[in-house]
Amino acid sequence: MDKKQVLKQYFGYDSFREGQELLIDSILQGQDAFGIMPTGSGKSMCFQIPALMTKGITLVISPLISLMKDQVSTLNQAGIHAAFLNSSLTASQYYKALSYAKEGRYPIIYVAPERLVTEEFLDFALHTEIAMVAVDEAHCVSQWGQDFRPSYLKIVDFINRLPKRPVVSAFTATATKEVRDDIIDILMLRNPAVVSTGYDRPNLYLGVQAPKNKFDTLLNFVEIHPGQCGIIYCLTRKTVEEVCEKLSRAGFSATRYHAGLGDAERRNNQEDFIYDRKQIMVATNAFGMGIDKSNVRYVIHYNMPKNLESYYQEVGDCAILMTGQTNLVESRVPVMC
Repeated sequence: MDKKQVLKQYFGYDSFREGQELLIDSILQGQDAFGIMPTGSGKSMCFQIPALMTKGITLVISPLISLMKDQVSTLNQAGIHAAFLNSSLTASQYYKALSYAKEGRYPIIYVAPERLVTEEFLDFALHTEIAMVAVDEAHCVSQWGQDFRPSYLKIVDFINRLPKRPVVSAFTATATKEVRDDIIDILMLRNPAVVSTGYDRPNLYLGVQAPKNKFDTLLNFVEIHPGQCGIIYCLTRKTVEEVCEKLSRAGFSATRYHAGLGDAERRNNQEDFIYDRKQIMVATNAFGMGIDKSNVRYVIHYNMPKNLESYYQEVGDCAILMTGQTNLVESRVPVMC
């Protein structure tokens, strides 16, 4: 199959979006690639389609368990064999997945960066044909990025240990010039094809409010949007707990997500939201990076985000920022969510 047949058969689209085809062609020609594309623009297809057309395995380095599970589930539903290797698996599940990977069952494997240096995974990688290493959420590489992960610095060491250097690609939704240059330098991308499609998403409505009582305003908002799925970001775990509890007491279908919860509860709460058993997710920024859920209709920042990059990363489909400051300007785009 050619790239357009793969696009149609597995993803259901007739044509590529802006930037996708150039990145896919570059990867298929063996060139490193760097894509800076908005959330929802189809970044994942830029490495998933070449993975299905190339001999060998594509390793996708991903920072969050929730993100890996979500993307692997979507691929499996599309009829693509994929797996993830991270700490959410039991020892027996991990070794079983690794044995299947050695047999060549998976063209795409998602892996946490921390796994790259483990003895078991290195043994697998050194005796397997790795066609590409795709670094998802690549801003985690850069110390200038808002979600810097020191474990991402191990990626180049891992690549250098492979018998043959694979194609290396990197993708993120947002990157300043400093972050962009840092990513290219740290990952040692070789003459990469760089595509930046901009940050404007004309389907978004962005609003800023300065309410006297934030929770009452939040409550009013969800009351006038009955049955709609939304995400409410809070700055601290404590605020997540308080807002989720108040919404639940008020009769709303809400759940929570933050790093203080156990793995099992985070997994269950995420699945409750993804599969519409709960309509509202109240979370810190530990949730949401790359989550694929088509019916999210609003994103509310209950507290001021850390910076503009974090805000852009988290807004999703539409957003309202609730702040005590009154000098912020509301910005609008043509279509309201």
